[in-house]
Amino acid sequence: MPLIHVAIGSNIEPQQRMVQAAQGLRQWHADARFSPCYQNAAFGFAGPDFINAVVELNSSESVEQVLAQLRAIEQRCGRRRDDPKWAPRAMDLDLLLYGDCIERTPEYRLPRPDLLRRRYMLQPLADLAPGLRHPLTGRRIDAHLAELGADAPALTGIDLDLNRV
Repeated sequence: MPLIHVAIGSNIEPQQRMVQAAQGLRQWHADARFSPCYQNAAFGFAGPDFINAVVELNSSESVEQVLAQLRAIEQRCGRRRDDPKWAPRAMDLDLLLYGDCIERTPEYRLPRPDLLRRRYMLQPLADLAPGLRHPLTGRRIDAHLAELGADAPALTGIDLDLNRV
């Protein structure tokens, strides 16, 4: 059963939506384990700050089934599929890693290509699984985090524990 890592983010009523998404993820997989939450500036557009985290879970479902479930949770949290790409988000659930899967299709790429460049994905993943090895590089996630430059946007830890909702 592959270990799956999913980034969670919102900048529209973010605390409420993060709790809502965590509850949906836990209903789907009771073993869901959440990283600490971080606040960071919107990336790629001007807008309110985001709250981001990562969830880890085990699943025997296919990548396509996982993606369908993530989209359903996003929709319940207020996400519309026709939302512009670089705009505020009610909920964004991005599949980062699906075990050691390396795959590229028209619908997705695994591992997520921007994972190693985005502190708001990499930091919470390193909090959950610092020794996890990236499927393409074979290097530990904490080593990739240590290599992010000081110019990578900063994160601020916030007091929101998704493991307790």
